[in-house]
Amino acid sequence: MGAIATLSRLRRRVGAMVGGFEAGLGNRRLKGFQPSRVHLNTLVASAGADITARARWLVRNNGYAANAIESWAGNVAGAGIKPSSLIKDADLKTQVQKLWLDWTDESDAEGLTDFYGQQRRAAREVFIAGEVFFRFRPRRAVDGLGVPLQMQMIPAEMLPLGRNEPVAGGNVIRQGIEFDRIGRRVAYHFLRRHPGDMTDPGLAGETVRVPASEVVHVIDAVDAGQLRGVSRFAAGIVKLFLLDQYDDAELDRKKVAAMHALFITTPAPAEPFDMAETEGPDGERNLDVQPGQILMLEPGEEVQTSAPADVGQTYEPFQYRTLLQVSAALGVPYAYLSNDMLKANYSNSRLALLEFRRRIEAYQHAVMVWQLCRRVWARWMDMAVLSGALEMPGYEARRREYVACDWLPPKWDWIDPLKDARAEIEQIEAGLKSRTQALAERGYDAEQVDAQIAGDKERERTLGLVFGSAAASKIFEQTDQSEVP
Repeated sequence: MGAIATLSRLRRRVGAMVGGFEAGLGNRRLKGFQPSRVHLNTLVASAGADITARARWLVRNNGYAANAIESWAGNVAGAGIKPSSLIKDADLKTQVQKLWLDWTDESDAEGLTDFYGQQRRAAREVFIAGEVFFRFRPRRAVDGLGVPLQMQMIPAEMLPLGRNEPVAGGNVIRQGIEFDRIGRRVAYHFLRRHPGDMTDPGLAGETVRVPASEVVHVIDAVDAGQLRGVSRFAAGIVKLFLLDQYDDAELDRKKVAAMHALFITTPAPAEPFDMAETEGPDGERNLDVQPGQILMLEPGEEVQTSAPADVGQTYEPFQYRTLLQVSAALGVPYAYLSNDMLKANYSNSRLALLEFRRRIEAYQHAVMVWQLCRRVWARWMDMAVLSGALEMPGYEARRREYVACDWLPPKWDWIDPLKDARAEIEQIEAGLKSRTQALAERGYDAEQVDAQIAGDKERERTLGLVFGSAAASKIFEQTDQSEVP
């Protein structure tokens, strides 16, 4: 260790003499800036559990944190990221989509929500804990499910961070994940019971090995080689907690100051203040003050009113700047974090939303769709064919063709939808965008929309119904004919 420290000091001295990057110098301003050089996995192993626990505490007790997580989950999942099968056979595609829609109501092994609700819960968990797990749960035919498959959500705390050991066959367990010799994930060693749930009886610390093919690990990895997730609150926990303490202290100070309405000073404290003085149920002497009341004071007695100090003009700017830093740390716009719309106008709100939505779209594609939706769709298709719920000729040989699908995220609502609709129509008419693309951006499948439009028009023709511009033209024709002599 002494040789390493000497070499490090020598390098800093050489760097100071050579110059170059100021960020790498050991001068006076950066002398105390010596960050750890260990890998993120080591940092997560030592501090990950505390970070997650503090993030969960903030979500439960801090309004800003609760608002941020709801905004994030609502924008990522919304009403659901939905599949649109790419099967060319229209009848088969309709059958697949209908069976999927029926199954989404049965997907949750806990029975608390549907598959799109599980997407929202996954988005929340990854924001709070940095990761979440889903375990495929095949079911029996007697369970009465359309497709005998369900999904169980497992929180990050159920996979022990501290389990690192070699196992038979040359495999190794790192932070609860078992890898083979070439670095592939082959199994997860989950705890049977949540380490913090005292309502679940049984042995604590008992684990079960689950093959990796039965587990979906949803994680927003940021570093190469990262094994476990890091809470998105990590960069904002300190400021959120200290701001919460400051607000509580300020509120309590004002409350205590407001409790003291009057102070009576007298040269003879032993003598009671006779007029309008009563004894409360707790034995304390209270002065009953009424509007317009005139009191006679004894010689030397004086009444002083309480004048609690104001928070001053720095309170709002301080709050605003601190919340801006928290907003940047969480990746959530200030208005979504604080619900403060006073500082928002059309221009800056749109700019903030555009940047936020770019981040959300990247997250939807790289995390939610790639890690969760694709895996679930492929497993569901396999189970649907194996159980006989779907008949697909040559499925094993044509599996890639059958499983292919597009995932449609929820549509975005804009501040001025009329202007955006007009701009989109002009782009379609100019050939800059297709209707299929425009509908996909709104979360709809073009083939299903076209089929619905065709069905509506046929039903209108059969029933003799006329709407829109055609209805207006018909009214004008009837008016013109009635005016003919």
